[in-house]
Amino acid sequence: MSGQPLVACEGVTKLYRMGAHEVAAVRDVTLTIGAGEYVAVMGPSGSGKSTFMNLVGALDVPTVGTISIAGRALNELDGDALASLRNRTIGFVFQQFNLLSRTSALGNVMLPLDYSGLTRAEAEVRARATLVRVGLGERMSHGPSELSGGQQQRVAIARAIVNEPQILLADEPTGALDSATSEEIMTLFRELNRGGITVILITHEPDVAAHARRQIRFKDGRVVSDTGGA
Repeated sequence: MSGQPLVACEGVTKLYRMGAHEVAAVRDVTLTIGAGEYVAVMGPSGSGKSTFMNLVGALDVPTVGTISIAGRALNELDGDALASLRNRTIGFVFQQFNLLSRTSALGNVMLPLDYSGLTRAEAEVRARATLVRVGLGERMSHGPSELSGGQQQRVAIARAIVNEPQILLADEPTGALDSATSEEIMTLFRELNRGGITVILITHEPDVAAHARRQIRFKDGRVVSDTGGA
């Protein structure tokens, strides 16, 4: 890998206080992820993978160690700068879609553009193009209740990428979908990765992780294996 890594974790530990005790959800993690990689972060419940996702997504900060995203050290950024980083650099996709129920697919995808500096007309053009990109060109005016689970997840993916982020961070994105729909969503992730987006996929399912070129496995908060690679 040449140049600066897109994600760099150095000696990262995250402690939580549980009553009188401290619990290490992530322990002494050092790794890098380069631009254009497709990475699956694996492990059973309680392994630390979701905490790792929150840290890399700038949703939480490490107790010890440093995390840099696109060359910016997260511990050096204030709340506004972290929010801007999340909005412009990282797109999030979750298991439960998290769509606004009374808002159309187009309206949901336009939401992250409120702070983009685009006019409403420009934002609508970009949101429409993004929905076409994920295969929902004919369903833009439909609300979530009028869409299948797979279509709702496509709306969520469109919302995640409408700001053209460098990183797509997906937490169990197929967990609420049947196997055929899951395969369609994983195909879409592969196409987005080929288009230049770095994909970091959090999953406990080996068949989902197999779509990634690199697999990082967590156990008891530590990285126990890191295989494959760009």
